[in-house]
Amino acid sequence: MIRLHHLNQSRSLRILWLLEELDVPYEIVSHQRDAKTHLAPESLKAVHPLGKSPVIEIDGQLYAESGAITELLIERFAPERLRPATDSSDYGYYLQWNDFAESSLMLPLMLELFSKKAGVNDNEFLNGYIDTEKARLFKYLDAAVEGKSFIVGDKLSGADFMLSFDLIILAKRQKLDAYPNIRKYAEALAELDSHKRAMQLEAKYDETL
Repeated sequence: MIRLHHLNQSRSLRILWLLEELDVPYEIVSHQRDAKTHLAPESLKAVHPLGKSPVIEIDGQLYAESGAITELLIERFAPERLRPATDSSDYGYYLQWNDFAESSLMLPLMLELFSKKAGVNDNEFLNGYIDTEKARLFKYLDAAVEGKSFIVGDKLSGADFMLSFDLIILAKRQKLDAYPNIRKYAEALAELDSHKRAMQLEAKYDETL
């Protein structure tokens, strides 16, 4: 049995969607963010030392980090369906976009979020870096998804699950209007049946909605 320790409004959405797409039996253990601090609850620290989500249990073993969990589940349950063949030219791009989501793309987005929460609105260096880096990354990604429904090989893959977390949120908040190809790509992912089922589960377990 697979058990997902799911935190509302977190990267755990990637894994929730992936499990729905895989259509394998699994159980959700729901954890709620603190209503005041918006931080993860103490209950997650009892599961894993980092106290973060997602954490997944498979055959009694615990695994953290959404990127690693995505690759683990795909390798175990759908290697032929949700990733390119390892000897194909697409495989390198698959790995690239998997890492892009949590490395290049995530940094300016998190800096922007934290600076706003901290009330740092007049730091010329920080704001300049965030704006420049976001524009550079989104321009690059916008060109990469032009005319595509999926980022690699014209079919759904783990890279789409990794990219979806930030992009679907930004599309819903109308933050991608300057990048129509990314917006179209994110909106198409959000319309997949497995993603809709995942969002229904997120709404069911998220007490803050």
